[in-house]
Amino acid sequence: MVAAPLPADQLAEMERTAVELARLAGAEIQTTLGKVLAVEYKGETAEGALLRDPVSEVDHNVEMLIRGRLADRFPGHDILGEESEERPGRDSDFVWAIDPIDGTANFVNGFPLFAASIGVLHRHRPVAGAIWCSASHALRAGVYHARAGGRLHFEGERIDHIGNPTVRRWLAGEPELTSGQGLPWDVRKTGSAAIECAFVAAGLLRVARFARPNVWDVAGGLPLVRATGGTVLTQVDGAWEEFDRFEAVVDGTGKLGDLRHWCRPLIIGDAEAAKLMARSA
Repeated sequence: MVAAPLPADQLAEMERTAVELARLAGAEIQTTLGKVLAVEYKGETAEGALLRDPVSEVDHNVEMLIRGRLADRFPGHDILGEESEERPGRDSDFVWAIDPIDGTANFVNGFPLFAASIGVLHRHRPVAGAIWCSASHALRAGVYHARAGGRLHFEGERIDHIGNPTVRRWLAGEPELTSGQGLPWDVRKTGSAAIECAFVAAGLLRVARFARPNVWDVAGGLPLVRATGGTVLTQVDGAWEEFDRFEAVVDGTGKLGDLRHWCRPLIIGDAEAAKLMARSA
């Protein structure tokens, strides 16, 4: 049974809230630039051999700030955040997927390419999103945002991307820089799935592929891509198919698992480029 579409005013309210939260996250991030931050690594061993997935104090602080705002605004909704496993509304039809800083490795090293992503899911389908990006098509920080059935905006201004017909080699985001050989684009690796979602939506990248994204990495970006007529593909049992929703992982007992553990390959971009990338992936 197909769920009835959400009322336009409800979607608009959620988009406005997502923009507000993304902008708030961006402001918090910007106040810390140039400061010495406390950084931990999720995969660190006693010998420090696995220094992967850095987390800064800013990641924690921003997520807690956003969680507090959502608890006041939408107290019955669930929240799926990267830094905290607290789930205030597991039975809700609505889930707010939060990545307080996507591209933390860039951020803690002072490499100015990172984002804060806010996505809204309705029954696991992405319906609204906002991404504060440290860089943009306008050469400044700002928020890209969209909702289901709406258009892509940057800082409230509608974006209508018009491709340059004289550009014969486009850019593509790939998990590995060795990928993309023999294809009609040059490969870029930004270190942030959220940034790449926003850049695909804005036309800066023609296509992008993510090997093992988490829900919070892409939930805020998929509505942006869809708002510009882009294609979203996911890999299921080795085959690429149209993405519909995030499916919770089923554990070995046959019970529905946690949405937190969703992790499937994705391709986003214009239809032609997405299919071409899928054939070569």
